[in-house]
Amino acid sequence: MAKNITSPAEDFSRWYQDVIREAELSDAAPVRGCMIIRPYGYAIWERIQASLDASFKETGHKNAYFPLLIPESFITREAQHVEGFAPELAVVTHGGGKKLDEPLVVRPTSETIINYMFSKWINSYRDLPMLLNQWANVVRWEMRPRAFLRTTEFLWQEGHTAHASEEEAREETLRMLRIYADFAENVAAIPVIPGRKTEREKFAGAVDSYTIEAMMGNGWALQSGTSHYLGTNFARVFDTTYLDSNNEQQYVHQTSWGVSTRLVGGVIMVHGDENGLRLPPKLAPVQVVIVPIARNESDRTRVMEVVDRLKVGLKQKGVRLEVDDSEGSSPGFKFNYWEVRGVPLRLEIGQRDLEEGRVMASPRNAPGREGKFTIPLDSLEKEIPDILERIQDEMLEEAKERMRSRTYSVDTLEEFREAITERPGFYSVWWDGGPEEEIALQQDTKATVRCIPLEQPEQTGKCIMTGRKTGNRVILARAY
Repeated sequence: MAKNITSPAEDFSRWYQDVIREAELSDAAPVRGCMIIRPYGYAIWERIQASLDASFKETGHKNAYFPLLIPESFITREAQHVEGFAPELAVVTHGGGKKLDEPLVVRPTSETIINYMFSKWINSYRDLPMLLNQWANVVRWEMRPRAFLRTTEFLWQEGHTAHASEEEAREETLRMLRIYADFAENVAAIPVIPGRKTEREKFAGAVDSYTIEAMMGNGWALQSGTSHYLGTNFARVFDTTYLDSNNEQQYVHQTSWGVSTRLVGGVIMVHGDENGLRLPPKLAPVQVVIVPIARNESDRTRVMEVVDRLKVGLKQKGVRLEVDDSEGSSPGFKFNYWEVRGVPLRLEIGQRDLEEGRVMASPRNAPGREGKFTIPLDSLEKEIPDILERIQDEMLEEAKERMRSRTYSVDTLEEFREAITERPGFYSVWWDGGPEEEIALQQDTKATVRCIPLEQPEQTGKCIMTGRKTGNRVILARAY
């Protein structure tokens, strides 16, 4: 276990904070509930941005930017929307030393301001579909902040689209959910359960909300991305209409979807261990670190000649690489430094390695002596990309195995109540309850309905709360 990092088995919450501090991902801001994202933490967010942004553009979406300040009257137009966000709003009442004629809300989400503009930009069916996304910050007054997971200000992307029909909009809603699920599994190496939110848990103002739910290292759930079918709710409020091919006015059907910097927290909690952060290669800002080891200046010259050549060759292969040739620090200190930061692969090169024609490799997902192996120098540039791919696959499989082993099926509330305390995880149960049953369940067990999985069994069973016959199974878990 790394110095200054609590064992996750001993105190998972403290371990999480320790990893963030020691890996230099973020720091507390002077304003309660806000965080300062440090360069390494922001570099991880940039990798998330780059991957998702490419997927959005491949599916026809274009980036735009909308104002941070929104007239308060916009927020209050949609009843469910204002009711859902009212407790979290930050409101500006003064500007330029004077009281404003109308208070301005600091953006909690952008459905209202974007609909205001959609009503100006959309006139005909030829203007549809309109597919927009923005990378932005939002503010929601958080009562129980936790770095990356819940902060008063956070970074995210929010997609907003307008369509001619409900069918098109619903297809878009699920298309974006699949993009999120694909990113989670194939880039972040995090297996997820795609599903629909219950009425109580859906986004304020949506007709239907969909989610991807991930299991953290302690068995708790993290909502890792959401996609919403908004119907015509906002279109009716802002009179967002178009002239169809029959020359008749119709309301547009809309979607919105987003992920945020809480994904960084998810990566920490899914992959991290007692030695710090572990990053899947596709997401890691630094995929490979080379640590040259030299006993004297003569050794150093020979070692660095080889290291410089390898650095050029690996970068040409697209490998994101750092060479730690800093002076004044021991090899052990450097090993620990990069291990805490979760770099997927460390290469150690000394004079003896050169004489033997090989390099010592230490994969971060298999720490310790037992995980080390050697790579022939003459094939290193060819082998490294394959090794990184293998580490990526192993990390995903490890996370999948955790989810499989900690997903349970129970048939009664009594069974669930007893099990969730002893064995945190995902619980699949029959469900036919409503908001009242969900509130009762949460008060009783501190667990919530995470989602109604898109994949459902063909048989039926009895709801654990109402006893009614149902064909729906849901996932229950404690969640962040």
